[in-house]
Amino acid sequence: MISPELTIVVPTYNERENVRPLVDRLDHALQSVSWEIIFVDDDSTDGTAAVVRKISLKDPRVRCLQRIGRRGLSSACIEGMLATPAPYLAVMDGDLQHDEELLPKMLTLLQENDLDVVIGSRYMEGASTGAWEQSRIRMSRIATFLGRIILKAQLSDPMSGFFMLKRSFFEKTVHHLTGKGFKVLLDLFASAPSKVRFEELPYRFRERQAGASKLDTMAVAEYFLLLADKTIGRFIPLRFLMFVAMGSIGALAHLIVLGLFYLLWGRTFLLSQTSATLIAMTVNFILNNLFTFRDRRLHGYHFLIGLFTFYMACGVGVFLNLRIATFLFDHKVPWWLAGLLGATVGGVWNYSITSTFTWAEPSRPEES
Repeated sequence: MISPELTIVVPTYNERENVRPLVDRLDHALQSVSWEIIFVDDDSTDGTAAVVRKISLKDPRVRCLQRIGRRGLSSACIEGMLATPAPYLAVMDGDLQHDEELLPKMLTLLQENDLDVVIGSRYMEGASTGAWEQSRIRMSRIATFLGRIILKAQLSDPMSGFFMLKRSFFEKTVHHLTGKGFKVLLDLFASAPSKVRFEELPYRFRERQAGASKLDTMAVAEYFLLLADKTIGRFIPLRFLMFVAMGSIGALAHLIVLGLFYLLWGRTFLLSQTSATLIAMTVNFILNNLFTFRDRRLHGYHFLIGLFTFYMACGVGVFLNLRIATFLFDHKVPWWLAGLLGATVGGVWNYSITSTFTWAEPSRPEES
């Protein structure tokens, strides 16, 4: 099979009823284009991946990239674009709400003009959000307003999930992407190392035919994480801020345990502080594994090994924690303040050491 000129990347989760209709619509819209479609499926429970594979047995233009153990629309789009050599890449939803008839015009604009991205917009003249309720329109407008804070360009629809870009632009931007949230276009514009050359085309947003919307609480939370990463994160690493947030929960657990052991059960301060430190470390490990280092999350056997290395790597921090807290307490500093200051020192060590060893960032092989 000759390498396609255009690859359409479609992130899916429980979209089995939409797969065949989408392939048929693309076949009709792109008759004069060498194309393929990659469905990036986050291990759907309805058998979406199986449907895609069944179609691909007869149509090699249809491919399935199934991801197990991870979710996320933006990261799915990025992985799909990395899985093809096509010079032009399109992203669209699998719910049939995007107008596939616009794809040939997007491709022509990229081929004949000095552009990086062509975007389908729901908010410019001649476009429409379709049958959206007013509450969703308001929510989209608010998200659009917030998104413009981090943009380097004035887009009418920075929240669009329907666009096409050149591979050359993607390759120079991909290592700067966060992969967070559900709006990869926003990430692309905010992460681009230089000014993005773009054009927008109006289209009418259709009604969903099958399946359910992927816009949930986690998607909204990840959107705000993306905003934070591209604003505050420019000055203070977002991962460090997350670590501090998780550490504050661990510090609360530390004080509760310390109070129980020292005040309620009458144990010595050293024993109380030691017990509180071990419990707080465990809480911090679990929370940071779930949230702060979610892209490097440890599972199963690796979770236990990670917990062990977390304890070992933070040994110096624990030692400083106990020494400083005990020293302050012996010099008449209130028990709660002595414990908190000791835990703070331990927290600083925890971040610097565990981000390097326990959740080590995978190294990329050097290009030859």
